[in-house]
Amino acid sequence: MMKGGLGGLMKQAQQMQENMKKAQDALATIDVEGQAGSGAVKVVISCKYEAKRVTIDPSVMDDKEMLEDLIVAALNDASRKVEATTAEKMSGFTAGLNLPPGMKLPF
Repeated sequence: MMKGGLGGLMKQAQQMQENMKKAQDALATIDVEGQAGSGAVKVVISCKYEAKRVTIDPSVMDDKEMLEDLIVAALNDASRKVEATTAEKMSGFTAGLNLPPGMKLPF
């Protein structure tokens, strides 16, 4: 009985791993947009943290330091959105695992 239970558990783990891979592949196709300065700087990145596009309003081109800060803020905004999207899409995989609060699996 123990042997059959372990085999079933291994099969479930393998299926979960396959499903997680499919979900990760799907996440790679999702892009999110981060913004700063009321939309003066926009950054689009994939849920695999690959930068896709940066859009800068000409009105902020004169102040180099402010522009640099806005780019960083837009990237940080996009990164937070990637984390939220990833957590939402992958939440089904961690639902039955009883992980301690704050612990995340590496997706």
